[in-house]
Amino acid sequence: MKRTIVIIILIITAVALGYVYEQVSVTLQKRAHPIPAEYEDYVMKYSVEYNVQPYIILSVIKAESSFSSGAVSPGAGAVGLMQIMPDTFDWLMKRMGETHAEGMLFDPETNIKYGTYYLRYLFDMFGDWDLALAAYNAGHNRVRNNWLNDPGIVQDGKLVIAAVPFIETRNYIIRVNKNIEMYKKLYFS
Repeated sequence: MKRTIVIIILIITAVALGYVYEQVSVTLQKRAHPIPAEYEDYVMKYSVEYNVQPYIILSVIKAESSFSSGAVSPGAGAVGLMQIMPDTFDWLMKRMGETHAEGMLFDPETNIKYGTYYLRYLFDMFGDWDLALAAYNAGHNRVRNNWLNDPGIVQDGKLVIAAVPFIETRNYIIRVNKNIEMYKKLYFS
């Protein structure tokens, strides 16, 4: 009888410790993969408007700027949360029939709107999220004109990530995909 009680107590303790471990682990993962309240409404709004899953938008923002709306890439000059190039922004604005003022890319809503629109555009062009992410990072003309025609890089319409010629782009796609899995697990499962 005494042995049974000890076993039951050990089982209850093990289950409780497992539960506590899981809760601490999830809390730490959410700190590393947040959904900042000040951007959540914009992400959800443009997710619906442009039919891009919110976890994809969040994952791109996390990889691009780690949620810093004032981010500017030192070499390329990409701007804001989703690190949009000013020339790409001008092109997107013309495509959407809109005009802009200086500094709009630093506005979180504007940046999320156009970054999400551009992700949708790229997905519609390539029909594959890995190709869309490669184009977001390396440029859609490079992907469309060079990589799509290389059977070592794209096979049956799917990107072979290990064959991507730019290490930065290869690592970017891997990083965004890891973020996607984490955001799906933590917030969208």
